[in-house]
Amino acid sequence: MSHTAVSTSLERTYRYLRIGVAGTVVAILLAVAQAATTYGWLTSISDYFYTPARDVFVGALVAASLALLALSGRGVVRGGVDAAALFAPLIALVPTTLAPGAVPGVPVECGGTARCFPPQYEADAANGVFVYLVLGGLVVLVALLLAALRQVSLAEVWPSLLIAVVVLAAVALTWGFARDVFLQQAHFVATTAFFALFAAAAVRNAFPRQGPPPPPVIRGLYIAIAVGLILLLVAYAFLLPQAGTAGIPVVLIVETAALVLFFAFWVVQGVEKWSDPDPSIIAG
Repeated sequence: MSHTAVSTSLERTYRYLRIGVAGTVVAILLAVAQAATTYGWLTSISDYFYTPARDVFVGALVAASLALLALSGRGVVRGGVDAAALFAPLIALVPTTLAPGAVPGVPVECGGTARCFPPQYEADAANGVFVYLVLGGLVVLVALLLAALRQVSLAEVWPSLLIAVVVLAAVALTWGFARDVFLQQAHFVATTAFFALFAAAAVRNAFPRQGPPPPPVIRGLYIAIAVGLILLLVAYAFLLPQAGTAGIPVVLIVETAALVLFFAFWVVQGVEKWSDPDPSIIAG
């Protein structure tokens, strides 16, 4: 096979993956919009986990996680996007807390707190966390094996492996010894970390340490995405505790805007890198 044919194949692969990640946002928003015709506008996108939108919500986030691992890029950006790929399944598999009456048909008794985890879903979360930890551990072991066989460069992937070990250990320890805290906070922490990492990735794409800088328009779009995500994260942190207390679903609006910016990130990067396949990580 000629070099040109290989290059074209790599270009197509990364183009389709970037389009696919953007497509997961469309899938989530479509599922939420359809569920809203029956359940109305809930307090947040995450609340739709407890509706028939659940299957699309979980599937889209898991699919995005796999694509992010393939698209993680170069250098510092690789570690950040790989970390985001670790948090995406947690957002999917550990549902958000709910306020009483937030979702029709889902009984919640919070005992005086504004939001709590519905105990009837703890078995689902336990199954998801078990699979997450086992598969995550296997991925780390496979990566170490490939590095030992010199199929990948350990110097290139060790930051991602270190982040994976830290995240997996934190999940295992909090699940094992502070389960109530985990169920109450894991979804919020994973969601916040996920979008914060993409704000950082947008900044790094705007000001790369290696290679030519992006065109001014692309750089401006990256900066706008980063600033928008940061502002939305601040709003999310302050508004989530009061979600459901006001008539306007402000958290739903904030989360939707964050997803739109995530979608925009992949559109902008897809345009910028349309003919630029990521370099191989095979060891020399």
